[in-house]
Amino acid sequence: MIDDTIAAIATAPGEAGIGIVRLSGPMAVEILDQVFVPSRGKSIKDFPNRRLTHGYIVHPQTQDKVDEALVVYMKGPHTYTAEDVAEIDCHGGIVPVRKILSLVLSMGARMAEPGEFTKRAFLNGRIDLAQAEAVMDVISAKTEKGFDIALGQLEGSLSKEVGKIRNNILEMIAHITVNIDFPDEDIEEITYQGLEKQAKEIVDTVAALLSTAHTGKIIREGLKTVIIGKPNVGKSSLMNALLKESRAIVTEVPGTTRDVIEEYVSIQGIPLKIVDTAGIRETEDIVEKIGVERSKEFFNKADLVIFVLNAAESLTEEDQQIIQLVNERDAIILLNKTDLPMVVDEAGLQEMLPGKKVIRISVTEEIGLKELEDTIVQMVYGGQVKHKDLSLVTNVRHQNALERAKKSMEDAVGAIQSNMPLDFVEVDVRNCWEYLGEITGDTVGEDIIDRIFANFCLGK
Repeated sequence: MIDDTIAAIATAPGEAGIGIVRLSGPMAVEILDQVFVPSRGKSIKDFPNRRLTHGYIVHPQTQDKVDEALVVYMKGPHTYTAEDVAEIDCHGGIVPVRKILSLVLSMGARMAEPGEFTKRAFLNGRIDLAQAEAVMDVISAKTEKGFDIALGQLEGSLSKEVGKIRNNILEMIAHITVNIDFPDEDIEEITYQGLEKQAKEIVDTVAALLSTAHTGKIIREGLKTVIIGKPNVGKSSLMNALLKESRAIVTEVPGTTRDVIEEYVSIQGIPLKIVDTAGIRETEDIVEKIGVERSKEFFNKADLVIFVLNAAESLTEEDQQIIQLVNERDAIILLNKTDLPMVVDEAGLQEMLPGKKVIRISVTEEIGLKELEDTIVQMVYGGQVKHKDLSLVTNVRHQNALERAKKSMEDAVGAIQSNMPLDFVEVDVRNCWEYLGEITGDTVGEDIIDRIFANFCLGK
């Protein structure tokens, strides 16, 4: 049982309209009552639970006013942490929120650890571990799609899917255990054929969830995308067009971009961490040379390469060198400046880059940009995931647990097909059940729980 009261600033540091100091625990309301004087009434306890009340935060010994505030207290268990919670809404400057936090700490609360409010919600059974992790995904979502998926997981979309699989596995375990422990009793005897069918169905279900992990990771973290090409082919113009703002400098002079420029852009709900690189070419300019080397570094780390060529001129040796680099990567080839007479041999280019999508565009005339966006979306989803599917696996920890669960159930299938004793089959089936339990926190160790919540921000 948790018997202490924690406190933290729940809003970002800096100047703002309001700042919030949050308390949770058995003494939350008592501490609030000692430091708050309502404009009407003698005590915060004179006002109903969950009602916002105006007044002043005062020092209980000196009665000096600390700040004007609106406060509310909420009795557990129907609160964020499932404990008694109090919140103080004060002016949003650095000084008032810190003074109020110091005051409540001096009254018996202790400073909350990172993520401890959400950790208490988990430990008190209000949410499971997957839902707790979704809290930070909601906060850090970079697109509406990412937000929708995180919100769905906060509401339990992934947990429900995992729960269904674990319930099916539990039925298998129960059936196996009964047949092991009571072989002579008059019970329905388990058949290896039926057991194999159940195990394969579970393998397929887990594999289906795993198939969403690549897409989920991209939506959560962003698709690392690099725009590459020789100087003056329109890379910076393309980035500005995707961002819908003039972020990169555009001139007729080759080599204008001498370093990499990074920005996030949402393409139909998919976050792209897009990088405009210095044009790759041989140069004696020391600064530009450094930029070219950095371009190659980002190229090697990218999930997706957008290779831009000038359609109005023949391929050069510089283009040929980049084609060799691009051939082994997931890439989209853009023939830019198609508003001018075409010079590039498109058929020959396609032969040099087999399997790569080639799109004709003109950034200045806004031709082909919609096709580029659609192509990126198709590459991310790969036909495996529907756009409205909110049960995507977006967390690497969840992916690892699913992979181990799938492997265990595949081992169980192998044991069944080899007619191994049921005791051996049960071990693999139970391992699968436990690995899936790590996702929701049912079978996870305390060290992992601590490590997860250590990544949270203070006050959450």
